[in-house]
Amino acid sequence: MKYYVVADVHGFYSLLRRTLEEKGFFTDEEPRKLILLGDLFDRGGEAKEMQDFVIELMERDEVILVRGNHEDCITELADNFLSYLYGGDLRHTHHYVNGTIDTAEQLTGFDLSSMRASPYAFVSALKDTPYFSTIIPATVDYFETENYVFTHGWIPCVRKGTYARYRYEPVDNWREADKDLWEAARWYNGMDAARSVTADKTVVCGHRTASYGHFKYERKGSEFGEDADFSPYYADGIIAIDACTAVSGKMNCIVIEDEPLLRLP
Repeated sequence: MKYYVVADVHGFYSLLRRTLEEKGFFTDEEPRKLILLGDLFDRGGEAKEMQDFVIELMERDEVILVRGNHEDCITELADNFLSYLYGGDLRHTHHYVNGTIDTAEQLTGFDLSSMRASPYAFVSALKDTPYFSTIIPATVDYFETENYVFTHGWIPCVRKGTYARYRYEPVDNWREADKDLWEAARWYNGMDAARSVTADKTVVCGHRTASYGHFKYERKGSEFGEDADFSPYYADGIIAIDACTAVSGKMNCIVIEDEPLLRLP
């Protein structure tokens, strides 16, 4: 099976489509699937187009959806919207800064004023979107083939310490980790975590821009400057592919040929 793998597309539908065209996804007549490593929305302005495209791929069974931290964010926004509303200005929440509210506006047609005026109608409209009702329920924590594990941030482990001094410690049976461990792992920097927590296969991940690995571990360019290298980062046990599209204007797509896992029913 051939897998086309993209991470953190963040609502940049036109760039995703152009990237897939350049890689030959649409003309490939071999058995193939697109693996999207989470964070489908919340940066670009093409949420409706992205939503329609993913639904189309789902109907043709041509996509595998790995859950990202931004999928958790839209769920949290819908489930706790009233508490955010009564807590103060929505523009002061992380959902506004991270683009989740912008995605909700694009998909529902509600702006901030109408969200405040009709909160129940807004939440109902958000939960009725294909993104919320169909796409998110289809997401998985990870996908696995014979030689690769595909996930968003990293596999479940325990992160200790403070920012810039985090250390990562393995957990037993990470594939069977509970909901809390998976939610935490979606926020982890795989390029740091891979130094001490590994799977028995190569992990392909997104979430943190690949330029971080080139900068920190290869001493190559900066993370976000003009000399930043946003191409996929390869190291022992990891391929990190987030191109930080909102900053770089680029999107990485790697093509992997591997055998699907044969699972007993």
